[in-house]
Amino acid sequence: MADTPMLELRDAARYFDVSRPALQRLMANEGKRILRAVDGISFAVPKGTTLSLVGESGCGKSTVARLAVGLYRPSGGRVMFDGRDLAEARAASEQRRRMQMIFQDPYASLNPRWRVRDIIAEPIRAFGLLPNRAAQEARVVELLTQVGLSPLDGNKFPHEFSGGQRQRISIARALSSNPEFLVCDEPTSALDVSVQAQILNLMKELQSRMGLTYLFISHNLAVVRQVSDRIGVMYLGRIAEFAPAESLFRRPRHPYTRALMEAIPDLDMTGRTRIPVGGEVPSPITPPSGCAFHPRCPLAGPRCKAEHPELKPAGDAMVACHAIEEGRDAA
Repeated sequence: MADTPMLELRDAARYFDVSRPALQRLMANEGKRILRAVDGISFAVPKGTTLSLVGESGCGKSTVARLAVGLYRPSGGRVMFDGRDLAEARAASEQRRRMQMIFQDPYASLNPRWRVRDIIAEPIRAFGLLPNRAAQEARVVELLTQVGLSPLDGNKFPHEFSGGQRQRISIARALSSNPEFLVCDEPTSALDVSVQAQILNLMKELQSRMGLTYLFISHNLAVVRQVSDRIGVMYLGRIAEFAPAESLFRRPRHPYTRALMEAIPDLDMTGRTRIPVGGEVPSPITPPSGCAFHPRCPLAGPRCKAEHPELKPAGDAMVACHAIEEGRDAA
């Protein structure tokens, strides 16, 4: 059991029916329209580590985050939490306490009518973790101090804080139930760059001190490099590449990963020609045949247009690319 991952997705998928009403479809003689937000992905997050998922907007990252905490049920495959099916695990209060989520928008994820002390204390009350109000208030003070805020901030309302301070409040609320696993859905995307660094350093410090496991969602590769043990690159609901963090930055293999790397600002690349990825992200309702990236890929061949690539080992990475498999890449 010591080797059991904290979270594991096994060929997990999540589809959404975005069809028009039945009468309109009947009159137009059209079928259902199914949006394949997540289309069969598998990965595991070992305990005490951080796995980050990156990719362009609309690739399915936030859907994976909601699958991971049970806000969405999978349309196919399984989601396992500490060796148990997530649906079964979430039926038990103790299992729900062990996972929490930090949302993207610190302005929308806090109740504007509650004082901060009540926001942070709500999970403590909901799970019955402390016996009386005095103990709860002492725990709230401890949590506020832990995330770098003043105990007096508990008397204020969310609108009295900056964006970075609100995200610290969100982190304190997530930690109040003594979780072991945190899903962080782009927790720094709404913040200034200097504040992003403070929040990331805080999360790394908390992980080191408390042994937390993170699933970190972001569209910013420069951000995830600071916090990740492993990184998964998503494209149109599937995993394109998995690799250890430093290995991914040192030698990206998949053409899409390389295109994302080209978009990272870097003073060392001044004067060097960048090759931006061309075209538009295809619709997840009508994805391309074969490899979903082939309409935008400089290495695409006939096989790429006809056959979907599977994740296969490439050094210390796992890559879903026919060109890599056949040695047609120029890495």
